[in-house]
Amino acid sequence: MADSKERLFADFTAPTRQEWRDKIEVDLKGADYEKKMVWRTNEGFSMQPFYLKEDVDILPTVNALPGEFPFVRGNKKADNKWYVRQNIVVNDPKEANAKALDILNKGVNSLGFRLGHTELSAEFIETLLDGICCDCVEVSFRTCQRHVLELADLLVAYFDKKGYDREKIVGGIGFDPIERMLMKGKDTTMLLPDMPKLVEKLKDFPGLRCVMVHSELLCNSGAYVYQELGYALAWGKEYLDEMVEAGVPVDLAAKKIKFYMGIGGNYFMEIAKFRAARMLWAQIVKQYEPKCDCACQMCINASTTTYNQTVFDSYVNMLRSQTEAMSAALAGIHSMVVTPFDAPYEVPTDFAERIARNQQLLLKEECHFDKIVDVSGGSYFVEELTVAIAKEGWKLFLAVEDEGGFLAAVKAGKIQEAINSTDAARHANAGKRKEFLLGTNQFPNFTETSEGKEPLTCDCTCKHSSDPDVPALKTSRVASDFEALRLTTEKAAKQPIAFMLTIGNLAMRQARAQFSCNFLAAAGYKVIDNLGFPTVEEGVEAAVKAGADIVVLCSSDDEYAEYGVPAFNALKAADPKAIFIIAGAPACTEDLKAAGIENFIHVRVDQLKTLKELNQKLGI
Repeated sequence: MADSKERLFADFTAPTRQEWRDKIEVDLKGADYEKKMVWRTNEGFSMQPFYLKEDVDILPTVNALPGEFPFVRGNKKADNKWYVRQNIVVNDPKEANAKALDILNKGVNSLGFRLGHTELSAEFIETLLDGICCDCVEVSFRTCQRHVLELADLLVAYFDKKGYDREKIVGGIGFDPIERMLMKGKDTTMLLPDMPKLVEKLKDFPGLRCVMVHSELLCNSGAYVYQELGYALAWGKEYLDEMVEAGVPVDLAAKKIKFYMGIGGNYFMEIAKFRAARMLWAQIVKQYEPKCDCACQMCINASTTTYNQTVFDSYVNMLRSQTEAMSAALAGIHSMVVTPFDAPYEVPTDFAERIARNQQLLLKEECHFDKIVDVSGGSYFVEELTVAIAKEGWKLFLAVEDEGGFLAAVKAGKIQEAINSTDAARHANAGKRKEFLLGTNQFPNFTETSEGKEPLTCDCTCKHSSDPDVPALKTSRVASDFEALRLTTEKAAKQPIAFMLTIGNLAMRQARAQFSCNFLAAAGYKVIDNLGFPTVEEGVEAAVKAGADIVVLCSSDDEYAEYGVPAFNALKAADPKAIFIIAGAPACTEDLKAAGIENFIHVRVDQLKTLKELNQKLGI
């Protein structure tokens, strides 16, 4: 093999790192290499624009094999198949059963049932699972944490009554009391002793996992990739310790844990996250000295995030979830849920659920992502990214362990504080357009209205009226601030009109008009663009005739010194109530301000704050 490689590349001289760098700098035409080409991630490390073989030869991941410890390249050797999962909220067992049977015929092979606890009975379970071959598809269940043991007894009795081979049942019964603490702030540590009891009930079902780590909650609360990774590891170790200390053999304990992880919108980072997660979890479990390396495998159900989904321009949610699903599929996961595109504002329709299912089926049937194991393996960039994110996640994991473990950190509110702080930073970045949301703060649909759509609020089956015992996570989508602003504008007595007064340099006026239209339409304003006016007086006259509430002067920086004050004075004389805005930050800004011009919009202003101030001035 080595000889064939030498023959293949013998006629080519490999460029050196400096030669690559020199070529890039020529193409940059004087622009700063570090600023333009180096990716400074939110995770605290930087990624270079290119890597060479010599960079990855020293990495521990490149010599790993699929299906072998530490499983960085996946748990399987032969293929990359995963379960296509759809969750069902069970209000009526007969209706839920009919829906389950229907979607099983439409490509789904994994069912996730969310149950109430008051109706639990043998008859309820039999009605729910009637006609479903539980040894042919994956079946998972969630109910109130206080009733998980009861649910386990009912399911075991049902499986035995039907004569199922216990080793062929694949799925889970969700037990995760810490998730409730993070979501609702209620101390549920008194339920932890139920964990070894639950494992004991299900010990003869090797494919039925029951101890869950719902780190997707962190992803949906705005956590950076390294935060979800590091905290998921600490979360899982907390449960592993709880079981081992209660006398559960480590092999059994580890095989009962399942990770529910989110999939964010950062495509390559998410691929690296799942690869790093398997590698690090395998190393953690290995320290407990299991009898078999198979106990070190990390079982992951991945769900596309709700954090970046939007109410407005909601079909873009399909694009977001598709790239997210691709990254998880390529990274190798056990099962996947694609969140329907309309989930932010309604109970998903049949159409939305169909699209969500088909998004996974396309990846399987047309892209053949289930045929090849670890496609990204060997990619210099992905290998570097995997190791880099693993290092940052591991640092966070160790920090949590040094502070007493994940449960102690949750009780102290440190996990919640860290995630909420990240969430606040991401909301602020979205407000400043440092984090783009297509259709929301960037390129909004100018003519779209909500048509009665309102963001859904959480409707949890387990409600608590008392004060929280610990702080809870804030789970507001990153688009929620803009959506609230736009809905407020939409409910106003009159839709504000923003008129582009374009004049002067053709290229600059067009560019600034386009920027301003996108900037202001994000608040739900009606924007009117124009080809250009020969004089500011004609532009102001046209704006007043159009009933403009806002007039934006769009020209070049040099020409603002000529057009700015005359345009402002002309508008003030024609319509004193209209708001005058300069599109840009020209050198003559102070002179313009001295003349009474207060409003400027450009790439460095806080878009959300500016739009809120404009709404206030408009009386909205």
